[in-house]
Amino acid sequence: MAVGLQLVGLVLGVLSWCLQSSSTSSHTWKTKSHMEAVTTSQWQFEGLWMSCAATALGSVQCSKFKTVLGLSAHLQTCRALMILSLLLGLVSILLSILGLKCTKIGRTSAKVKEQITLSGGVLFLLSGVFTLTAISWYAARVIQDFYDPLYPGMRFELGTGLYLGWAAAGLAILGGSMLCCSTCGGAALSPATQPLYFSRTSRGPSIYRAAPASDNSSAKAYV
Repeated sequence: MAVGLQLVGLVLGVLSWCLQSSSTSSHTWKTKSHMEAVTTSQWQFEGLWMSCAATALGSVQCSKFKTVLGLSAHLQTCRALMILSLLLGLVSILLSILGLKCTKIGRTSAKVKEQITLSGGVLFLLSGVFTLTAISWYAARVIQDFYDPLYPGMRFELGTGLYLGWAAAGLAILGGSMLCCSTCGGAALSPATQPLYFSRTSRGPSIYRAAPASDNSSAKAYV
């Protein structure tokens, strides 16, 4: 059961990282609204890195943002969050692979592998939260500018890049949760949680605790 959760969580994490990469490099985080336009022969869309314009004839022209310091604060923050989520996702994939119960890494104990898997799951969760924060913040600004009657600029609507980011965030959070759940319940009982046994003797009832299993329990008897 734990191995299945780990494998499914890892697959979901890899898919989320691929979607995060597609969303980060996408140029369609927001598209020009044609609500007030007479014709729809021209389209304009923007991403985190550049702005593009397309015509009905199929020609597309893109131009990178010429400055970094001159960009809005939310755009710079979204860039940083998406890059950080990609780095965390890559590290979590490597840790999750190393922490799988079906992989062998030298003489690594099962307890250490569980901690590695748990670390990978937590990093997946953080990666998903960072992606969700960036996507939701960007979408909130687009919606706010669209419904603001005093907004002087061009009005945009939500693009496909945002939907890819939401899907990536959901898969990352789900995969990280599965990896974290796969490490629960696998630890041995501590002395404080081992069952107690009662025995009644001539001296009255006595309580004793089961001794932990020893490595020398399979000693050989000689005749």
